[in-house]
Amino acid sequence: MNFPKKVILTILTLLIIISLSFTLIGCPPAPTKEEAEDTAPEEITTTETEEKTTEESMEETTPEEATPEETTEEEGTQPTGQIAFYTKRDGNYEIYVMNADGSGQTNLTNNPADDFNPKWSPDGKKIAFQSKRDGNREIYVMNTDGSGQTNLTNNPANDIFSTWSPDGKKIAFDSERDGKHEIYVMNADGSGQTRLTNNPAIDMCPDWSPDGRKITFYTNRDGNFEIYVMNADGSGQTRLTNNPANDAVSTWSPDGKKIAFDSDRDGNYEIYVMNADGSEQTNLTNNEADDWTATTWSPDGKKIAFDSDRDGNREIYVMNADGSEQTRLTNNKAIDGHPAWSP
Repeated sequence: MNFPKKVILTILTLLIIISLSFTLIGCPPAPTKEEAEDTAPEEITTTETEEKTTEESMEETTPEEATPEETTEEEGTQPTGQIAFYTKRDGNYEIYVMNADGSGQTNLTNNPADDFNPKWSPDGKKIAFQSKRDGNREIYVMNTDGSGQTNLTNNPANDIFSTWSPDGKKIAFDSERDGKHEIYVMNADGSGQTRLTNNPAIDMCPDWSPDGRKITFYTNRDGNFEIYVMNADGSGQTRLTNNPANDAVSTWSPDGKKIAFDSDRDGNYEIYVMNADGSEQTNLTNNEADDWTATTWSPDGKKIAFDSDRDGNREIYVMNADGSEQTRLTNNKAIDGHPAWSP
C-alpha cells in the first residue's frame, strides 16, 4: 500500500519527537561523558517529564489503582513498613505513600505544582521532598500524613535531592546556588545552610551513611560520573568507583556495609551493589530495560526497591538484596518513581 509523502513525513516527525522527549526528573541518571561536556548543569536538573509527549498520551486514560504482582516468598517474609514515591497519575507530580506490598496508595501533597523525591526522617515522623511550588526547586518537609508542608531552603537557585543525617538533626542536599551543583548541609529546620563541596565539576545526589560519619555523592570531576564518599564535614573526598561508564545515585544499606548505585556500564542502567569501600561491585538487576534512580533499602536490609521501565513506563519494583525475586509494586499508566522506604 502506498501512503502519500505528507503522511509518511508526519509519522516520521512524530517518532523523532517521541524518541527525543524521554527525560527524567529529580536526581537523574548520569549523562554520557559527551553530554556532560556539552551540557550546562542547570540543563541536567531542569528537564521535565511534563514535556514528554509519550507520557501525556498515556495519561489521557484515568489509571486504575495499582495492585502488586504475586510473589513466591513464603508467608511471614513479606516486606513491611511504607514506601513513599512520586507519581504523575493526577496530572502533575505528587508524593504518594503505599504499604510495602504496594497496597494503600495515597496522595500526600495534593498541590498543583510538582512535588517529588521523598525521603523519610530517621524517626519516621517527617518526609523531606522537592517542590516547584515557589517557581523553582526547593527542599520542603511535611508530616507523614501530608500536613505541615514547609519550605526549608528558600533560595532563588534550585535545591534538590535531600538526605537526613541518622540522628535527624541535619539534612544534606545539592544546590545550584553557586552556579553549579554542590553538596550542602543544613539543620533540619532549614537554618545553617553550609557548602560541603567546592569543585568546578558537578557534585550531586548525596546520601548519608547510617553511622552519620560519611556522605556519598556522584561527580564528573574525573571526566565521567563516579561515586565518591566524604566525611560528613566535607573532608576526605575519595572515589569509590573507577569505571569508564557512568556510576551514579548511591544509597547506603542500613548496616552501612553496602552501597547500592546505578551504572550504565552494561549498555543500559542497572542497579549495582558494592561494599562500602568500593570493592565487589555486582549487578543485581541484569535486565535489558533501565533500572535506576534512588534505590531504597528496607529497614532490615533484606529488600531493595527501585525504578524500572521494563514494562514500558517507569514503575516501582522490589527485590531481595541479592537481586532475586524482582516484583512490581505499582501498575499505573503514569510514571511512578523514586521510592523511599520508611524506617
